[in-house]
Amino acid sequence: MRPYRAAGLQTMRKVLLLTLVCAFAIRAGVAEAHGVVGDYVFLEPLITEDPSPANELDMPAPSWTKTSAGNSYSIGFSIEKILWLDDEEMPRFSIGAASGWDKNSPFHGTSRQGFEGLELSAKWAFYYSKEHEFLASIGTSLRLPTGNTGIQESSHTRWGPTFFWEKGMGDLPNCPVLKYLRPLGFQSDFGYVPALGGPTTHNIFADAVIEYSLPFLSNNVRDVGLKWPLRNLYLFDEINYSQTITGAPGETFPNLRATPGIAYVSYYFELSVGTQFALNNASRPGNHAAVLGLLDIFYDSIFPKWGNWTINRGAGQ
Repeated sequence: MRPYRAAGLQTMRKVLLLTLVCAFAIRAGVAEAHGVVGDYVFLEPLITEDPSPANELDMPAPSWTKTSAGNSYSIGFSIEKILWLDDEEMPRFSIGAASGWDKNSPFHGTSRQGFEGLELSAKWAFYYSKEHEFLASIGTSLRLPTGNTGIQESSHTRWGPTFFWEKGMGDLPNCPVLKYLRPLGFQSDFGYVPALGGPTTHNIFADAVIEYSLPFLSNNVRDVGLKWPLRNLYLFDEINYSQTITGAPGETFPNLRATPGIAYVSYYFELSVGTQFALNNASRPGNHAAVLGLLDIFYDSIFPKWGNWTINRGAGQ
C-alpha cells in the first residue's frame, strides 16, 4: 500500500527529525521480520506496492514535491494485517487500509489542504518458491471518496485488481563473479482501478524495483566487513508508471518517473528516503524536485502477542 501524501513544511520537518531520531536510537540486528522469501528479505518500496503480505504500519510517509504550479506536501499512513499463514508458516493473505493528509501550495492562488480518500485492500500470495526466492500475489483495491474536495484523487468510488511479484537472485551460482549479483532483488506491480460511477475514468499503474541488499551480501555471499549502519542498508531504484484513461474517445499522456533511494532495514522497522526524476516530457511539469520518506514499523516484532494473531497459523497451530 502506498498512502497518498500530506501536510505543511514545518510539520514535515518535525516528522522527519523524529523519524531519524527513532531510527538511530534502535540498533537492531539483521532484518528478518518482513518480506522474507527463502533467504531473501525484500524491502518495502516507496511507491511500488509490496507483493508480500505483512504485518506493518507505515507512519509517517512524508513527501515534498515541487511542480511548475507550486509545492505539494504530504504525510501518508497505512496499516496491513496478515490473516492467514500456510502450513510452512508463510504469510498468504492480508488486508489493509491507507489514507493521507495533503497540502497544495500554488505559487499563485489559495492553498488547499485536507485528507485523501480511504483505500481498502486485500492481498493473496497464491504462489511462492523459497528455493528460488520468488513470490506472486494478486489483490484488490477499493478507493472510497471520503476525503476533502480538491484533495482526494476522485469524487467517485474506484475498485480494481492488482498483480504483484518479487524475485531474489540468491539462487545464482556462488562463483567468483556471479555471487555478487546474488544480493539483487526485483519487485513489481500492475493495477487497473476504474471508477464505478460518474464520468468514466480508468487508472492504470505499473511499477518495478531493483534493489541491492547489503545484509544479504554480508550474511549469504561474503562478509566484507561492513559495520552498523552500513550492514543494514539497501540501495534501490524504482520505475513508476501511471496513466488515466478518460472515457472511450481519448487518454492522458503517461506519467513516467524514476525513484532512486536508500533504505535502512532492521528487525523492527524500515527507514527509507528517496527522490524522483521525470522520465518523459508529460511528467516534468509535475516533478521539478521531490523528496520522499517512509518509516515502516514491523509491529509484530515489537508486540508479538497481538501482532502475530491470525485466523489460521498452519498445521498443528
